[in-house]
Amino acid sequence: MARLEAAYGKLLEALALVACALIFSMTLMICADVLLRNVRIIPGVAGLAWSNEISEAMLYLVTMLTAPWLLRRGQHIRVDILLRAVPRKLGWAFEWTVDLLGLACCAAIAYYGTRAALASFKAGSVSIKTLVTPEWWLLSVLPVAFLALSLEMLFRMRRLALGERAPRDDAVSTG
Repeated sequence: MARLEAAYGKLLEALALVACALIFSMTLMICADVLLRNVRIIPGVAGLAWSNEISEAMLYLVTMLTAPWLLRRGQHIRVDILLRAVPRKLGWAFEWTVDLLGLACCAAIAYYGTRAALASFKAGSVSIKTLVTPEWWLLSVLPVAFLALSLEMLFRMRRLALGERAPRDDAVSTG
């Protein structure tokens, strides 16, 4: 199980690197758009009309690609003041409660996200903006990301079960 978890961690790191590449590409694209709007380098080209739409999609993809990686690293949003104020074993029980709720939420979003993506695919829905794209392309990322978050929640629970009977020490706001 430890080898599987380590391999999964490597996959999440690779997805985070893809997100970095997307941010870099988005930066270059926005710079090119601004340059082409203000300096007439290419006759007849006044910016990249599709850059806003692609930037929106890239921001969404970056969020979905990095969420499981951030959860694994303990760099997600976490309110831990109560965990530090209660006895250690009770804090550990709270960790379990939150992880179970997180798993349930992630699994539900993965399920309903899959249903939405499949419905969009079957209906042949398209997004019509500057670009015309199948709607399911972006919708399909949501269930994959939340499935990855669900898996990470399971690994978190495994680490919690194997570790000390106390709240986690990752990403704490106190001490």
